[in-house]
Amino acid sequence: MNLDIKHLAKLSRLTFSPEEEAKFEKEMANIVAMVEKLPDLDASGALIDPDNPMQMRKDEVVNQPNRTELLQNAPEVQAGCIVVPKVVE
Repeated sequence: MNLDIKHLAKLSRLTFSPEEEAKFEKEMANIVAMVEKLPDLDASGALIDPDNPMQMRKDEVVNQPNRTELLQNAPEVQAGCIVVPKVVE
């Protein structure tokens, strides 16, 4: 399989030096070759273990703490909201 690293780099908005392009092209070719060697699985449910069937858990209503109880644990509250440090200038 022929991979166009320049095209992939453009799609992912990455820039590579010519040496990096050659390195990544080789690495991607190795990855694709490894994936092509993986055996095909049929869709007949081979991954389902008959001795351990999956069961959905039952939905249970749980009483949730109210807002004032939750805000009591916050270090600083203002107008009913948790105050956090500014992260964007």
